[in-house]
Amino acid sequence: MRSAAVTPEGSRIRWVELPGQEPPRVYVHGLGATSPAYFAEVAVHPLLAGRRSLLIDMLGHGISDRPTDFDYTLESHADALAAALTNAGATGAELIAHSMGGSVAVVLAARHPQLVSRLVLVDANLDPIPPSPGSAGSSGIAAYSEEEFLAGGWQEIRDRAGPHWWSTMRLAGREALHRSAVHLTRGTAPTMREHLLDLKIPRTYLLPETDGPLPGTDALIEAGVSVVPVPDCGHNIMLDNPEGFARATAAALSDHDQQERRQAARSEPASARTSQGLQEAWRQAPSTSIK
Repeated sequence: MRSAAVTPEGSRIRWVELPGQEPPRVYVHGLGATSPAYFAEVAVHPLLAGRRSLLIDMLGHGISDRPTDFDYTLESHADALAAALTNAGATGAELIAHSMGGSVAVVLAARHPQLVSRLVLVDANLDPIPPSPGSAGSSGIAAYSEEEFLAGGWQEIRDRAGPHWWSTMRLAGREALHRSAVHLTRGTAPTMREHLLDLKIPRTYLLPETDGPLPGTDALIEAGVSVVPVPDCGHNIMLDNPEGFARATAAALSDHDQQERRQAARSEPASARTSQGLQEAWRQAPSTSIK
Protein backbone atom coordinates (compact mmCIF):
# COMPACT_ATOMS: atom_id res chain seq x y z
CA MET A 1 0.00 0.00 0.00
CA ARG A 2 1.24 3.49 -0.89
CA SER A 3 -0.06 6.93 -0.02
CA ALA A 4 0.27 10.65 -0.64
CA ALA A 5 -0.91 13.75 1.22
CA VAL A 6 -3.39 15.56 -1.01
CA THR A 7 -4.81 18.39 1.12
CA PRO A 8 -3.17 21.25 3.04
CA GLU A 9 -4.28 19.52 6.25
CA GLY A 10 -2.41 16.37 5.27
CA SER A 11 -5.28 14.02 4.41
CA ARG A 12 -3.95 11.08 2.45
CA ILE A 13 -5.08 9.12 -0.57
CA ARG A 14 -3.94 5.50 -0.59
CA TRP A 15 -3.61 2.92 -3.32
CA VAL A 16 -2.44 -0.59 -4.06
CA GLU A 17 0.24 -0.64 -6.75
CA LEU A 18 1.11 -3.52 -9.08
CA PRO A 19 4.56 -3.32 -10.74
CA GLY A 20 4.91 -3.32 -14.49
CA GLN A 21 5.77 -1.32 -17.56
CA GLU A 22 4.99 2.32 -18.19
CA PRO A 23 2.83 4.20 -18.95
CA PRO A 24 0.85 3.48 -15.81
CA ARG A 25 -2.76 2.45 -15.61
CA VAL A 26 -4.93 3.97 -12.90
CA TYR A 27 -8.15 2.26 -11.79
CA VAL A 28 -10.75 4.53 -10.14
CA HIS A 29 -13.83 3.20 -8.30
CA GLY A 30 -17.35 4.56 -8.07
CA LEU A 31 -19.43 5.99 -5.23
CA GLY A 32 -19.19 3.97 -2.04
CA ALA A 33 -16.71 1.53 -3.57
CA THR A 34 -12.98 0.81 -3.42
CA SER A 35 -10.66 0.12 -6.33
CA PRO A 36 -8.80 -2.94 -4.97
CA ALA A 37 -12.08 -4.78 -4.40
CA TYR A 38 -13.61 -3.81 -7.73
CA PHE A 39 -10.60 -3.99 -10.05
CA ALA A 40 -8.07 -6.49 -8.65
CA GLU A 41 -9.29 -9.41 -10.76
CA VAL A 42 -9.32 -7.55 -14.05
CA ALA A 43 -6.07 -5.67 -13.42
CA VAL A 44 -4.18 -8.99 -13.40
CA HIS A 45 -6.16 -10.52 -16.27
CA PRO A 46 -3.73 -11.75 -18.98
CA LEU A 47 -5.09 -9.17 -21.42
CA LEU A 48 -4.38 -6.29 -19.02
CA ALA A 49 -1.51 -7.49 -16.83
CA GLY A 50 2.06 -6.31 -17.16
CA ARG A 51 1.53 -2.57 -16.75
CA ARG A 52 2.29 -0.57 -13.66
CA SER A 53 -1.20 -0.34 -12.17
CA LEU A 54 -2.50 1.89 -9.38
CA LEU A 55 -5.75 0.73 -7.77
CA ILE A 56 -6.52 4.00 -6.06
CA ASP A 57 -9.16 4.99 -3.53
CA MET A 58 -10.57 8.49 -3.73
CA LEU A 59 -10.56 10.65 -0.64
CA GLY A 60 -13.32 9.63 1.76
CA HIS A 61 -13.49 6.08 0.40
CA GLY A 62 -11.90 2.69 1.00
CA ILE A 63 -8.44 2.83 2.53
CA SER A 64 -8.00 6.57 1.98
CA ASP A 65 -8.57 9.19 4.70
CA ARG A 66 -12.09 10.48 5.34
CA PRO A 67 -11.74 14.17 6.23
CA THR A 68 -14.91 15.94 7.30
CA ASP A 69 -13.60 19.38 6.22
CA PHE A 70 -13.32 18.41 2.53
CA ASP A 71 -16.16 19.44 0.20
CA TYR A 72 -16.06 16.31 -2.07
CA THR A 73 -17.05 18.12 -5.26
CA LEU A 74 -16.05 16.37 -8.48
CA GLU A 75 -13.46 19.09 -9.05
CA SER A 76 -12.00 18.61 -5.57
CA HIS A 77 -11.93 14.84 -6.02
CA ALA A 78 -10.12 15.36 -9.33
CA ASP A 79 -7.58 17.75 -7.84
CA ALA A 80 -6.90 15.40 -4.91
CA LEU A 81 -6.44 12.52 -7.33
CA ALA A 82 -4.10 14.70 -9.40
CA ALA A 83 -1.98 15.39 -6.33
CA ALA A 84 -1.71 11.67 -5.59
CA LEU A 85 -0.79 10.79 -9.17
CA THR A 86 1.79 13.56 -9.31
CA ASN A 87 3.32 12.29 -6.08
CA ALA A 88 3.40 8.78 -7.56
CA GLY A 89 5.05 9.99 -10.75
CA ALA A 90 2.10 8.68 -12.74
CA THR A 91 1.93 11.11 -15.65
CA GLY A 92 0.40 10.27 -19.00
CA ALA A 93 -1.65 7.55 -17.32
CA GLU A 94 -4.39 5.44 -18.84
CA LEU A 95 -7.41 5.88 -16.58
CA ILE A 96 -9.98 3.10 -16.24
CA ALA A 97 -12.78 4.57 -14.17
CA HIS A 98 -16.18 3.32 -13.05
CA SER A 99 -19.40 5.24 -12.40
CA MET A 100 -18.63 8.32 -10.25
CA GLY A 101 -14.95 7.56 -10.75
CA GLY A 102 -15.52 8.04 -14.46
CA SER A 103 -17.02 11.46 -13.81
CA VAL A 104 -14.00 12.38 -11.71
CA ALA A 105 -11.65 11.01 -14.38
CA VAL A 106 -13.22 13.21 -17.05
CA VAL A 107 -12.81 16.28 -14.85
CA LEU A 108 -9.24 15.22 -14.03
CA ALA A 109 -8.38 14.95 -17.73
CA ALA A 110 -9.86 18.40 -18.37
CA ARG A 111 -8.12 20.09 -15.41
CA HIS A 112 -4.81 18.19 -15.45
CA PRO A 113 -4.26 17.04 -19.04
CA GLN A 114 -0.62 16.11 -18.49
CA LEU A 115 -1.69 13.30 -16.18
CA VAL A 116 -4.08 11.49 -18.54
CA SER A 117 -3.27 9.94 -21.93
CA ARG A 118 -6.43 7.82 -22.37
CA LEU A 119 -9.80 7.27 -20.77
CA VAL A 120 -11.86 4.12 -20.45
CA LEU A 121 -15.12 5.09 -18.76
CA VAL A 122 -17.16 2.27 -17.26
CA ASP A 123 -20.87 3.17 -17.18
CA ALA A 124 -19.92 6.63 -15.93
CA ASN A 125 -22.24 9.50 -15.01
CA LEU A 126 -22.06 12.18 -17.72
CA ASP A 127 -25.01 14.41 -16.81
CA PRO A 128 -26.64 15.91 -13.72
CA ILE A 129 -29.55 13.90 -12.35
CA PRO A 130 -32.33 14.94 -9.94
CA PRO A 131 -32.49 13.58 -6.40
CA SER A 132 -34.75 10.55 -6.13
CA PRO A 133 -36.07 9.66 -2.66
CA GLY A 134 -36.13 5.91 -2.13
CA SER A 135 -33.24 5.11 -4.46
CA ALA A 136 -30.12 3.38 -3.16
CA GLY A 137 -27.70 5.23 -5.44
CA SER A 138 -26.40 8.77 -5.62
CA SER A 139 -29.82 10.24 -6.37
CA GLY A 140 -31.27 8.56 -3.28
CA ILE A 141 -28.43 9.71 -1.03
CA ALA A 142 -28.68 13.25 -2.43
CA ALA A 143 -32.38 13.35 -1.54
CA TYR A 144 -31.38 13.73 2.13
CA SER A 145 -29.91 16.84 3.66
CA GLU A 146 -26.54 16.16 5.21
CA GLU A 147 -28.08 16.45 8.67
CA GLU A 148 -30.79 13.93 7.79
CA PHE A 149 -28.29 11.54 6.28
CA LEU A 150 -25.98 11.61 9.31
CA ALA A 151 -28.91 11.32 11.74
CA GLY A 152 -30.12 8.05 10.27
CA GLY A 153 -30.64 8.34 6.54
CA TRP A 154 -27.44 6.36 6.01
CA GLN A 155 -29.14 3.37 7.65
CA GLU A 156 -31.96 3.51 5.11
CA ILE A 157 -29.40 3.65 2.30
CA ARG A 158 -27.61 0.66 3.86
CA ASP A 159 -30.81 -1.34 3.75
CA ARG A 160 -31.56 -0.35 0.15
CA ALA A 161 -28.02 -0.89 -1.11
CA GLY A 162 -27.87 -4.51 -0.01
CA PRO A 163 -24.96 -6.46 1.47
CA HIS A 164 -22.72 -6.45 -1.62
CA TRP A 165 -22.54 -2.69 -2.13
CA TRP A 166 -22.70 -1.98 1.59
CA SER A 167 -19.60 -4.13 2.13
CA THR A 168 -17.55 -1.32 0.58
CA MET A 169 -19.92 1.59 1.11
CA ARG A 170 -19.56 1.16 4.88
CA LEU A 171 -15.86 2.05 4.52
CA ALA A 172 -16.70 5.52 3.21
CA GLY A 173 -17.01 8.44 5.58
CA ARG A 174 -20.66 9.37 5.94
CA GLU A 175 -19.98 13.03 5.19
CA ALA A 176 -17.86 11.94 2.24
CA LEU A 177 -20.56 9.63 0.92
CA HIS A 178 -23.29 12.23 1.17
CA ARG A 179 -21.31 15.16 -0.24
CA SER A 180 -19.91 13.03 -3.07
CA ALA A 181 -23.42 11.90 -4.02
CA VAL A 182 -24.82 15.43 -3.87
CA HIS A 183 -22.10 16.83 -6.11
CA LEU A 184 -22.30 13.86 -8.48
CA THR A 185 -26.01 14.52 -9.04
CA ARG A 186 -25.35 18.24 -9.51
CA GLY A 187 -22.51 17.61 -11.92
CA THR A 188 -20.08 20.25 -13.13
CA ALA A 189 -20.10 23.36 -15.29
CA PRO A 190 -19.41 22.61 -18.11
CA THR A 191 -21.01 19.20 -17.62
CA MET A 192 -18.99 16.00 -17.58
CA ARG A 193 -20.44 15.18 -20.99
CA GLU A 194 -19.27 18.53 -22.40
CA HIS A 195 -15.80 17.98 -20.95
CA LEU A 196 -15.70 14.51 -22.50
CA LEU A 197 -16.72 15.81 -25.92
CA ASP A 198 -13.96 18.44 -25.81
CA LEU A 199 -11.10 16.15 -24.79
CA LYS A 200 -8.57 15.29 -27.51
CA ILE A 201 -7.25 12.04 -26.04
CA PRO A 202 -8.53 8.55 -26.98
CA ARG A 203 -11.77 7.89 -25.10
CA THR A 204 -13.94 4.79 -24.75
CA TYR A 205 -17.25 4.41 -22.95
CA LEU A 206 -18.27 0.91 -21.81
CA LEU A 207 -21.87 0.21 -20.87
CA PRO A 208 -23.99 -2.87 -20.17
CA GLU A 209 -25.46 -4.17 -23.41
CA THR A 210 -28.84 -4.66 -21.73
CA ASP A 211 -29.11 -0.97 -20.81
CA GLY A 212 -30.30 -0.16 -24.31
CA PRO A 213 -29.90 3.41 -25.55
CA LEU A 214 -26.91 5.40 -24.38
CA PRO A 215 -28.04 9.00 -24.37
CA GLY A 216 -26.33 11.25 -26.89
CA THR A 217 -24.41 8.49 -28.66
CA ASP A 218 -24.30 10.32 -32.01
CA ALA A 219 -22.55 13.33 -30.51
CA LEU A 220 -20.10 11.14 -28.59
CA ILE A 221 -19.17 9.19 -31.71
CA GLU A 222 -18.87 12.39 -33.74
CA ALA A 223 -16.39 13.66 -31.15
CA GLY A 224 -14.32 10.47 -31.41
CA VAL A 225 -15.59 8.62 -28.34
CA SER A 226 -15.92 4.87 -28.88
CA VAL A 227 -19.15 3.53 -27.34
CA VAL A 228 -18.87 -0.17 -26.54
CA PRO A 229 -21.70 -2.33 -25.11
CA VAL A 230 -20.54 -5.28 -22.99
CA PRO A 231 -22.82 -8.35 -22.72
CA ASP A 232 -23.85 -10.35 -19.66
CA CYS A 233 -23.43 -7.64 -17.03
CA GLY A 234 -25.05 -4.89 -15.04
CA HIS A 235 -23.60 -1.61 -13.81
CA ASN A 236 -20.56 -3.32 -12.24
CA ILE A 237 -19.22 -4.58 -15.54
CA MET A 238 -15.81 -5.61 -14.21
CA LEU A 239 -17.38 -7.79 -11.52
CA ASP A 240 -20.27 -9.23 -13.52
CA ASN A 241 -18.30 -10.15 -16.64
CA PRO A 242 -14.54 -9.90 -15.99
CA GLU A 243 -13.66 -11.60 -19.27
CA GLY A 244 -15.85 -9.29 -21.34
CA PHE A 245 -14.57 -6.27 -19.45
CA ALA A 246 -10.94 -7.27 -19.99
CA ARG A 247 -11.47 -7.82 -23.70
CA ALA A 248 -13.25 -4.51 -24.20
CA THR A 249 -10.74 -2.57 -22.12
CA ALA A 250 -7.73 -4.19 -23.77
CA ALA A 251 -9.15 -3.29 -27.18
CA ALA A 252 -9.74 0.29 -26.06
CA LEU A 253 -6.13 0.60 -24.90
CA SER A 254 -4.63 -0.97 -28.00
CA ASP A 255 -2.67 1.44 -30.22
CA HIS A 256 -3.66 -0.47 -33.33
CA ASP A 257 -7.30 -0.52 -32.32
CA GLN A 258 -7.32 3.20 -31.64
CA GLN A 259 -5.72 3.98 -34.99
CA GLU A 260 -8.33 1.90 -36.79
CA ARG A 261 -11.13 3.62 -34.92
CA ARG A 262 -9.79 7.10 -35.69
CA GLN A 263 -9.44 6.19 -39.36
CA ALA A 264 -12.99 4.81 -39.44
CA ALA A 265 -14.29 7.91 -37.68
CA ARG A 266 -12.80 10.11 -40.39
CA SER A 267 -14.15 8.03 -43.28
CA GLU A 268 -17.68 7.11 -42.14
CA PRO A 269 -20.69 9.35 -41.57
CA ALA A 270 -21.84 9.72 -37.98
CA SER A 271 -25.06 7.80 -38.67
CA ALA A 272 -23.00 4.76 -39.71
CA ARG A 273 -20.46 4.81 -36.89
CA THR A 274 -21.21 2.65 -33.88
CA SER A 275 -19.17 0.38 -31.65
CA GLN A 276 -19.94 -3.33 -31.79
CA GLY A 277 -23.29 -2.98 -33.55
CA LEU A 278 -25.19 -0.34 -31.55
CA GLN A 279 -28.74 -0.09 -32.84
CA GLU A 280 -30.12 3.01 -34.55
CA ALA A 281 -32.46 3.61 -31.64
CA TRP A 282 -29.47 3.91 -29.33
CA ARG A 283 -27.98 6.69 -31.42
CA GLN A 284 -31.22 8.67 -31.55
CA ALA A 285 -31.79 8.65 -27.78
CA PRO A 286 -32.10 12.11 -26.11
CA SER A 287 -29.08 13.51 -24.30
CA THR A 288 -30.04 12.68 -20.71
CA SER A 289 -28.28 10.68 -18.06
CA ILE A 290 -28.62 6.91 -17.93
CA LYS A 291 -28.03 6.90 -14.18
